[in-house]
Amino acid sequence: MKNIKFLFLPALMLFFISSCTSIQVVSDYDKEANFNSFKTYAFYKTGIDKAQISDLDKKRILKAIDTEMSARGFIKSDDPDMLLSIFTKEKQQVDVYNNYWGGGYYGWGWHPYYWGGPWTGNNVSTRTEGSLYIDIIDAKNKELVWQGRGVGTLHNIRNMEKKEQRIKEFVSEILEAYPPGRSMK
Repeated sequence: MKNIKFLFLPALMLFFISSCTSIQVVSDYDKEANFNSFKTYAFYKTGIDKAQISDLDKKRILKAIDTEMSARGFIKSDDPDMLLSIFTKEKQQVDVYNNYWGGGYYGWGWHPYYWGGPWTGNNVSTRTEGSLYIDIIDAKNKELVWQGRGVGTLHNIRNMEKKEQRIKEFVSEILEAYPPGRSMK
């Protein structure tokens, strides 16, 4: 029985750690759009300028998008078929865990040497949950044809390599759904 407990605990910890770093992705698209005709792209500066994040993070996101689009065979161009834009949202999440740790030494009630009662405690933690939206706009008619959104926990990352890696994860996960109908990994 002890061996099962020792195997279960590391598996539970691994699940908890991986669930904290996951990115939830959804996408939506215009079924009338011909995604096969889109071969070249450029960034839509007007939209990107409105994103309320630091210019350094914008650069990191755009660099990650460039990398992903190039890997998918798209070419950056001055006369693009599609325009890419981004915007972000963030919100504070407060998690409250109510823990019941069991009864007192003698249970409920009064004892001459000890008063029993439940041992309880609350754990409160806050985290920042962020959303990154990537929009793809048909350059000819300036209409939105695809939107991907990634939602995940943002950590106050001070290590720049880890921060860049987290941004790459967000972008990669979101663009995994583009173009629609493409087979996933």
